[in-house]
Amino acid sequence: MDKPCLLLLLVIGFLTSATAQKKTVSVEEIYGGVFRTEGLDVLRSLKNGEQYTVLNYDRSSGGTSIDIYNYETLEKTGTIISSADLPGIQGFSSYEFSSDESKILLATQVESIFRRSTLGVFYVYDIETKKLTKVADTKIREPLLSPNGNLVAYVSENNLYLFDMTSGETTQITTDGVRNEIINGVTDWVYEEEFAFVRAFAWNTNGTKIAFLRFDETRVPEFSMDVYGEGLYPWPYVFKYPKAGEENAEVTLHMFDVASKNTKKVTLDDAYYIPRMQWMNHPDKLSVQTLNRHQNRLKLYMVDAKDNSVSLLMEETDEAYVDVTDDLTFLKDDSFIWTSERDGYNHIYLYATNGKLKNQITKGPWEVTDYYGYDEKQDRVYYQSTENGSINRGVYSIRSNGKGKKPLATEEGTNTADFNADYSNFINSYSSATIPYQYTLCDASTGKKLRDIKDNKSLLDKLEDYDISPKEFSTLKINGNDLNLYMIKPTNFDSSKKYPLFMYQYSGPGSQNVANRWMGANDYWHQLLASQGYIIACVDGRGTGLKGRDFKKVTQKELGKYEVEDQIAAAKKLSELPYIDENRTGIWGWSYGGFMSTNCLLKGNDVFEMAIAVAPVTSWRFYDTIYTERYMQTPQENASGYDDNSPFNYPELLKGKYLLVHGSGDDNVHVQNSMRMMEALIQANKAFDWAIYPDKNHGIYGGNTRIHLFNKMTDFVEKNL
Repeated sequence: MDKPCLLLLLVIGFLTSATAQKKTVSVEEIYGGVFRTEGLDVLRSLKNGEQYTVLNYDRSSGGTSIDIYNYETLEKTGTIISSADLPGIQGFSSYEFSSDESKILLATQVESIFRRSTLGVFYVYDIETKKLTKVADTKIREPLLSPNGNLVAYVSENNLYLFDMTSGETTQITTDGVRNEIINGVTDWVYEEEFAFVRAFAWNTNGTKIAFLRFDETRVPEFSMDVYGEGLYPWPYVFKYPKAGEENAEVTLHMFDVASKNTKKVTLDDAYYIPRMQWMNHPDKLSVQTLNRHQNRLKLYMVDAKDNSVSLLMEETDEAYVDVTDDLTFLKDDSFIWTSERDGYNHIYLYATNGKLKNQITKGPWEVTDYYGYDEKQDRVYYQSTENGSINRGVYSIRSNGKGKKPLATEEGTNTADFNADYSNFINSYSSATIPYQYTLCDASTGKKLRDIKDNKSLLDKLEDYDISPKEFSTLKINGNDLNLYMIKPTNFDSSKKYPLFMYQYSGPGSQNVANRWMGANDYWHQLLASQGYIIACVDGRGTGLKGRDFKKVTQKELGKYEVEDQIAAAKKLSELPYIDENRTGIWGWSYGGFMSTNCLLKGNDVFEMAIAVAPVTSWRFYDTIYTERYMQTPQENASGYDDNSPFNYPELLKGKYLLVHGSGDDNVHVQNSMRMMEALIQANKAFDWAIYPDKNHGIYGGNTRIHLFNKMTDFVEKNL
């Protein structure tokens, strides 16, 4: 053998050895935090625009402090408050300034109720006098300082209260609150979950009025979950949960006058849902958004707090549904900015004070994905969009007349901005499929980078030792649409070999899984599987988001029909690739994704050989009113839409291997869904695997739970695909 050939063999041998020495990601590492990215602490911009505050934790003492930093230097310039100086308080978990930044509301001993709701013990700290005042002796919900910081409104035991910092007196605003019957000032379960807010009261701009919602749950059916705990007997957790087609809470709007302590009801005749309310800049003007039950007609009202008279500002309609957002912004004269899909894509609009449309600010065949705010001095609207591709996010500014657009952060990947109070600077968070989160301080007028803050380079260095494959982005022509796709191949991929295909998706309305951003926990698990010889693929089919209104809303009244058709067609098309083994195709998903993977295994039983479904919906009849009826109307109106795509109605179609997983304490997608699926399969005499995680909610986590779950899933994939 001549020397060049020997040298070539030595090089090949070295490369093979180097590849073999790469470590495989493990489930224990994923959920033990080994690959956790360093984030930027949540910061609050002070009104001067030059400084921001951060809540810092001292891991050694367990104490906390609110520290001040300078935007220009990013250096700490002082401390507003430290728990070390507060008697009886070891630390606080969150804080809120009063509007004039004279006082701070501190949260301690916080405990979760549902996804967004909490209970806690709260204190008010006066920055000038350094006085600390406890708001209430018991745990309370959603306290909110008045604009001048002298009063605190809060909810306790379903009633609204007012605490006077000066006198120390507490006034009970409502008296009819009863658990599972009447709620004042905070939302019920379904509003919290689907309209994404908990605090259902608000101060006007001068602190003279409080507007609040009242929920009458009397006619809403109850749901009961057994909590097994560690005692001798389990106990039932009972709460109001309106399933599709059932009664919702009756929601009404009320106005409390601080001076007179009188409360009056505001009459909104056609308000089935009240998903948002927001005071305008004028202290007597309240904006209220209402929806009909089908959620395809949204009205924006103005309430005059002097006499509670109501006038219509504008309304938004859609043949399918209208999305509720937090983008409504009132300018100094109470003209306002609004986002809408009325031209086929989500864009920003400007309205006059009387509700008349002035102009459309953004236009184009792309989506505004986040509205950051408006700088009236510079006449600049700041937003995030998909202008550089639906899998990417860029940050832009534009004048309110729709002219003078400026790209501020548009590198391919995901850019997210956090602006200071005067819109002179912003902190950009950037990541891509190959670059973990980078944080930079940028000039808001030009987008120019002023300073690097954090880059997660240490994580990239760590990953050099692991067997990691990049995502390959492309599109797949399916059912007349170019669907976004990513694929992960083994690092030692050989196109002459055949590999099993394991697909992942969520597919819910408006969602997106195929995105150019850094890896999450599921991505690391997919890397584990790729290192074991599987090809991972993810396809965003019809019904997902960021490709226009029509693409997203085509699934209306037929959840699970077109999405399943697209996943089956995608699997077939991918199986035509020479390196895919068409006889070894699997799919998995969680929640809506579990609904999808179950349907794909049944309706695509000639395509998929296995599926994993975690916490799946198996009939939309079992899910809540607001989410389900938004897309399906009621079961009484659309029975076939509900039943034709409900997998427990055709268990006899099961041919492949199926793993069904659920948490028994899931208050969102109830374990009832999986129990009905299991019973259907049992009666059809179909073999399947299953796991129930005791008392675990929709996220199925806590202690070693996630490690156990994903090790089980890994083992199932290895044995059955």
